[in-house]
Amino acid sequence: DTLWELAIAEVKKRENPDDDDVKPGEVWEKSVLFMGNKNGGKTTIILRCLEREESPKPTLALEYTFGRRARRHNTPKDVAHFWELGGGTSLVELIRIPITSHNIRSFAVVLVLDLSKPDELWNTMESLLQVTRNHVNKILTKLEKTNPEVAAEIKQRMWNNLQRDHPDYALVDPFPIPLVIIGSKYDIFHEFDSEMRKIISKTLRFVSHYYGASLVFTSKSEALLLKARALINHLAFGYDKSKSLSVDPSKPLFIPAGLDSMSQIGPPPASDSDLGKMRASTPLELWKKVFEKTFPPKSFCDLQDTKDPAQDTQYAEYEVDVMRAQKNQELEQYKRNASKSWKEMDFDSD
Repeated sequence: DTLWELAIAEVKKRENPDDDDVKPGEVWEKSVLFMGNKNGGKTTIILRCLEREESPKPTLALEYTFGRRARRHNTPKDVAHFWELGGGTSLVELIRIPITSHNIRSFAVVLVLDLSKPDELWNTMESLLQVTRNHVNKILTKLEKTNPEVAAEIKQRMWNNLQRDHPDYALVDPFPIPLVIIGSKYDIFHEFDSEMRKIISKTLRFVSHYYGASLVFTSKSEALLLKARALINHLAFGYDKSKSLSVDPSKPLFIPAGLDSMSQIGPPPASDSDLGKMRASTPLELWKKVFEKTFPPKSFCDLQDTKDPAQDTQYAEYEVDVMRAQKNQELEQYKRNASKSWKEMDFDSD
């Protein structure tokens, strides 16, 4: 290599540190897990990222698809594995299937939050990120014993989006793997009262910055979907990071990881007297209390999905449905027999 070629390679290496382990001609593989509110638009976003003209269908549990792209002309196509968790928070334990010790170095998470349902927003975000983080930390604990260098590399990478001289360096707690938070259904959210929009926007800015995540608001609008796609393409295919920034609460937010700050976000949207009455052990807990004061969360029962997927016609299979009907009849007969036996039983009245 000439000196000029070596210089170009060094610049590219600094601009794309994630490419360090990918040699010329090699195929890189990345995995991305999409999770979030039920009916929040995850499938639509995935299809748009993969440029597929398909009508989105409800995700039943955990679904998989993939995409292939070439980073440069005449190079092998890289592969991105896309996983989608359905059911909102009801199937969160399934995240253990796609995230493993074998792919943890190349894994990322996209959390899609439905902006039109602020009363579900914090519970969905907290539940999904908590379980994911616990699972990733378990993997890292095992890696520290079997492959300490890889574990140290992943932990250091958590801080790559925040420079050491950033004023919030000691105030944040980065997510252990790359994270993008997408606020979907902006078209509905935009019709909310301006004060409600301000509280939701500020809260999501704080949460994203606290976790070292990127934040983008989107809808079915082509222009907004392109912005979300840019962040996802960076995670999935190593495309260049977008350098644009939008923090105006009257417009769709677009904030790449590391470009926000606590001073720009400001304090939680509550009066000083209210803040003084709230007992919180962490800044995250304080923001949660303030947010849920304005948007009381739905009860656990309300968040459960009451629709039985077995009754959904799109999943109909004659042989399976006949057998299921037979088993349902047997179950009902068993219940009747058990009930009759219970009534006939003699109990001692000591």
